[in-house]
Amino acid sequence: MSFSTVPNLAHSLVRLEQLTQEHASDLSSNVGDLWKTWYTPIPKPDQMSAEIDRRLDLQQAGSMAPFAVIEPKTNRAVGMTTYMNIDEPNRRLEIGSTWLSKQSQRTGLNQAMKLLMLGYAFEELNCIAVEFRTHWYNFQSRAAIANLGAKQEGIIRNHQIDRFGNLRDTVVFSIIASEWPTVRHQLLSRVGPGL
Repeated sequence: MSFSTVPNLAHSLVRLEQLTQEHASDLSSNVGDLWKTWYTPIPKPDQMSAEIDRRLDLQQAGSMAPFAVIEPKTNRAVGMTTYMNIDEPNRRLEIGSTWLSKQSQRTGLNQAMKLLMLGYAFEELNCIAVEFRTHWYNFQSRAAIANLGAKQEGIIRNHQIDRFGNLRDTVVFSIIASEWPTVRHQLLSRVGPGL
């Protein structure tokens, strides 16, 4: 299976499925004011359809697998996430370009989502490593990534130019295949197997 193919993944706290334009309305209504966050690009409600198209174009190019994040109780899309920077020959990818509605944050949904995505990456795609990258100033994301059990690899200084023209320092984390069983156990202890 290609790394850019999106599987359906499910836990009692979250469901992940192929992102499509059918999710645009839910995502636009659930993004709230997250798009105002200066250190991470989150689409405005009226830009959601264009962002979905951008992610689907990257999927067609083989560099991204875009997921819609579905809250099972409401069956509505409450966020987006991806496998990105796919390096299939070297069995590596990054989990990123993620945002979740404020109502979905700190509910266990994110940890259940990472359990599903990491499990699929290591157990089905046979990944050697999974990376996470975030802005130096995204302290909430940095803490959440470290809390998963990912190790900080380092900081790429002046790595990118953000949408405002500012230089971004990027913090790089990873989980390698040999660490996955321990990370999996830790996540299961928090959110359970889910089904």
